[in-house]
Amino acid sequence: MKPLIVQKYGGATLADPEKIKAVAARVAAQSKENSLIVVVSAMGKTTNSLIDLANQVSSHPQRREMDMLLTVGERISMSLMSMALNDLGCPAISFTGSQAGIFTDDSHVNAFIKDVKPMRVEESLKTDKVVILAGFQGVSPQTKEITTLGRGGSDTSAVAMAAAFKAERCEILKDVPAVFTADPNVVKSAKPIQELSYDQLMDMTFWGAKVLHYRSVELAKLRDVTLYIGPASNKTSDGTLVKKGLNMFESCKALSLNSHETVVGILSKEKNPAKALKDLQVLFDEKQIPFPQLLHCEMNLDKTEMLLTGPSEIITAIKKELQNHAQFTLLPTDFSTVTLTCTGATSPEITQKVLNVLSDKKLETRKLMMGAMSVTVLVDAPLRKQVIESLHQLI
Repeated sequence: MKPLIVQKYGGATLADPEKIKAVAARVAAQSKENSLIVVVSAMGKTTNSLIDLANQVSSHPQRREMDMLLTVGERISMSLMSMALNDLGCPAISFTGSQAGIFTDDSHVNAFIKDVKPMRVEESLKTDKVVILAGFQGVSPQTKEITTLGRGGSDTSAVAMAAAFKAERCEILKDVPAVFTADPNVVKSAKPIQELSYDQLMDMTFWGAKVLHYRSVELAKLRDVTLYIGPASNKTSDGTLVKKGLNMFESCKALSLNSHETVVGILSKEKNPAKALKDLQVLFDEKQIPFPQLLHCEMNLDKTEMLLTGPSEIITAIKKELQNHAQFTLLPTDFSTVTLTCTGATSPEITQKVLNVLSDKKLETRKLMMGAMSVTVLVDAPLRKQVIESLHQLI
């Protein structure tokens, strides 16, 4: 077998038939040098369209049925990609997550991969076929139900396959040339980053970098999977390399700025944070709302305050549910977080610089949150872009 590479193509790179054919041509050319597992996301905005459909027929779509619906998107991509490759004379076969042996726990909409037993994938690679895998999905061996891995879960599918086969690397191919020091749509002077450590990228993705799902970076670190993040169209581009042993010595420089665009604050009348969080989980379970990402939880006077973020459809469902709730109150303002990730551990000097810049620009911060490698400020959502632009001078 030729050296194996796992490639993952994001939805924007597969948005229409012409783009699928362009990716197929790239894959066919690469297959002459490498064995390939190609993980695909749903085409373009397909997932959003399917969520809209669900909300048109149900006010609280059941999570099990959402998994049945949303996995269709990746199945469309995988079969079209396989057809396009076979037309080019490149033997290919498509598999769903369950056919490929991706076993998960039994939670719907946000399942975790527990094991990978890719027998059919291995057989196909031995016969020199390119394997096209539907990302974002698996099956629970306990319940025999189809599950999904959460928004961005195709990245996790790709890393899991790369780990199972000890692939040379896992390429996350997108419509951007690399990971940048900030979102280039917000900061025109943002620069590409050529190398990152797993810890740096984990911090960046936890705090809002959209280049990868943070769970996939954690898995790559645990299983020592080399990651490459770059464009789907140009093989020779530099892109960003993430692997063991990069940036091994102590340093404390500003590395990148990332942001969660929409953060909601929830106050609970319960002053015990453990109970408040449990009550919120029970409520979301009852209403079939997947629990979003918890960013912060603290006692505030005699109440518990929680900060949550997640995909827009989950945030919308939460706001709708908590409008007139007896125990939980939504804070009236939408917030954003802006996070400065450092090359290594944070320092008082970096924190002081962040606060000085914001003070000089008269940009009010609601909270300051410290992490091992980052400084995060909570700001009112309308200030988000201004805060990012102002802090980028520190990099």
